[in-house]
Amino acid sequence: MPEFPPLSARSAILSLLLGTPSRSLSAAQLAAAARHLDINPATVRVALTRAVAADELVRDGTSYRLGPRLVERRARQDAHEAVVPWDGSWETAVVVTTGRPGTDRAALRTHLAGARLAELREGVWMRPANLRRATTDLSSVDVRLFRATPDDDPAGLAADLWDLSGWAAETVDVLSALDGTTGPGRRLAVAAHLVRHLATDPLLPDELQPQDWPAAEARRAYAGYLAELEEVVSD
Repeated sequence: MPEFPPLSARSAILSLLLGTPSRSLSAAQLAAAARHLDINPATVRVALTRAVAADELVRDGTSYRLGPRLVERRARQDAHEAVVPWDGSWETAVVVTTGRPGTDRAALRTHLAGARLAELREGVWMRPANLRRATTDLSSVDVRLFRATPDDDPAGLAADLWDLSGWAAETVDVLSALDGTTGPGRRLAVAAHLVRHLATDPLLPDELQPQDWPAAEARRAYAGYLAELEEVVSD
């Protein structure tokens, strides 16, 4: 069972803004939500100041909204909305540059993994071509892009690329924890873990999903939790 340590005040505030449907929250709304989470108001003020200084939040009068990096993170959370019918082809990204600094290689790996690709072998990344993307989403001087259709079993290829049984097992554990947790602060910590976990969902087409794949159930549970948050910040 995963561990769900309580979130710091700063992480709690960022999770609130990442999770609530509102694009911004007033200082009063954040203070009310913090009280609900048993976070001291003075601690909230310090956390807001530090989050703004770190460009995690943008202050707009008396309201706060996500900074650019977290807007991008929220877009990754919502990537499941870009799933389209699958034609059997696979996106293939081949890294064609060599001798890059380690920081550049790590950044490229993070970018490709964030785009829901997985590495078949060093420098070769793939996924089913069932996501709606802008033409520039994967473009890079380091990468050449192709469409491919494997000759062998595509479900077997998906199982080679991702630890599907491990992902499903962790999903079930987190859902069980969310269902069994009542304290507001602890529920926020579990829900934050759940949404981070969902960001690693490979978003496979229905044809390639293992039996009883729990991603849809997990998104329904997270949506239910977001409804709880909306009630708190709307009071």
